[in-house]
Amino acid sequence: MHRHGYVGRKFGRTTDQRRALIKGLATSLVMEGKIETTLPKAKELTRYIEKLITKAKKGDLANRRMVIAGLTTQVAAFKLVDEIAPQLTGRTSGHVRVERTRLRTGDGAEMATIEFVDELKPMPKGEKAAKPAAKAAKKETK
Repeated sequence: MHRHGYVGRKFGRTTDQRRALIKGLATSLVMEGKIETTLPKAKELTRYIEKLITKAKKGDLANRRMVIAGLTTQVAAFKLVDEIAPQLTGRTSGHVRVERTRLRTGDGAEMATIEFVDELKPMPKGEKAAKPAAKAAKKETK
């Protein structure tokens, strides 16, 4: 049997379990900013979260709905679209970093941390509402 065209890792799980695992890891990364997991899971999560960030940066309704579907909670999806994605507009790709950390003592699995490359600043609650008003003011002056 050949391996041509087979992309991604199986992790010894069925498809729905794999999908739930990756969604859960992505949600944790968005909410916490940095997580530690095994190296293969971190590498697979990189492929998944990069695509979600690209959709979140576009920010229109269809892409917002795809981001909501790609994460387990709406709170995480709104945080990604409204807070994290605007801070990542300076890059076209490579939004997350995977660093090998240690070997897990129980089974010797290689662990890694995955985090956003850019330093993310928490946005104040009032700033979200101020952005559209600032854009409207710029349009009026032109």
